[in-house]
Amino acid sequence: MFRMFFQGNPFQQATRGLAKGSLVMGLLLIGFGMLVFILRDLFAFLAAGLFFLAGFSAIGYAIRLFIAQHKMKDDQGGYRKNVEIHYHDDNGL
Repeated sequence: MFRMFFQGNPFQQATRGLAKGSLVMGLLLIGFGMLVFILRDLFAFLAAGLFFLAGFSAIGYAIRLFIAQHKMKDDQGGYRKNVEIHYHDDNGL
């Protein structure tokens, strides 16, 4: 009854699938390596642009942190405008 669902050795099928995946991945890596080798100037400019953007982003984040730290240093008081604190006393009931 179960024989019609089982076709061949499952380990052999798994090995065949793994071999196919490895072959496709190897071909893709070789192709990407050739692309980088041929268009290395383009990839160098792309990498340089990425590092410039990351650098400017880090500088912007640092400036925002310095401004936030400066505002926190100036505002050390306990008073907050438009803030009211209410205590609910359950023991009085």
